[in-house]
Amino acid sequence: MTAAWVTASAPAKINLHLGVGPVRPDGYHPLATVYQAIGLLDEVTVAPAPAYSVTVTGHRGLTLTEVPLDDTNIAVKAARLLAETAGVHGAVSIRIDKGIPVAGGLAGGSADAAATLVACDALWALETPREQLMKLAAELGSDVPFALQGGTALGSGHGELVAPAMARGEYWWVVVESPEGLSTPTVYREFDAVHAGEHVPEPEIPDELMEALRAHDLEKLALTLQNDLEAPALRLRPELAEVLTAGVDASALGALLSGSGPTCLFLCSGRGHAQQVGSSLRALGVGPVSAARGPVPGARVERVG
Repeated sequence: MTAAWVTASAPAKINLHLGVGPVRPDGYHPLATVYQAIGLLDEVTVAPAPAYSVTVTGHRGLTLTEVPLDDTNIAVKAARLLAETAGVHGAVSIRIDKGIPVAGGLAGGSADAAATLVACDALWALETPREQLMKLAAELGSDVPFALQGGTALGSGHGELVAPAMARGEYWWVVVESPEGLSTPTVYREFDAVHAGEHVPEPEIPDELMEALRAHDLEKLALTLQNDLEAPALRLRPELAEVLTAGVDASALGALLSGSGPTCLFLCSGRGHAQQVGSSLRALGVGPVSAARGPVPGARVERVG
């Protein structure tokens, strides 16, 4: 029986390590990153329709004005790409319910694209091989393949080449959103400006970080968290440094900016510790503040009607 609609979810991503190399002639920077999917989710519902359309809702007070509502939305691009590849003649309406902050360095758009691929694949009963979906995801954006895979993974190329990484146990993060987003291209331009005239080495993932993940050594992991985009992002938004300091002062094991920012992340020793750190930060008036567990699975079908 053909489904009338399908809802799929995909998680936010964080970078436990984000090493950025020198800009290449094509404008991209080589990356060496360790991704982790955390339990902030976007849900995408697709249904047959005469033409492609997208609507967006959100919760937890998320700002949605920067999400495009036309064919430039990456979810629409994902649905069209899958349809063209599979020879599907027909369109879908796409409803996105966002739980991931917009322009927050958490790859919410990539999550929408991954969830759309999975939802449309189920709606159209295509049973596309996972390897093929990963290739389509890489065409859509650097973080989309990881949004499909989830868990903890190594990323290379410009982030689109993904391989699973060994990570023992669970990890609890306090996530502090910002009312104002940061443009990823702007942060990369600032990175280039900061390093103008310098030799920027090819990025590598520290052995110490991988050892900490394999051993579930949270204190060692906290010492090895690194984001090469943090310094340029803080030049653009210096007030974020105060938030990072406040989280450490509230007893977080470690702090870093998520991706290109402005979301701030704080590593905690468990759920209770995350709730404690979150409460301290809320008392300071920063936020919104939430706690999220990682790693979690990648994009998957949630409901079919």
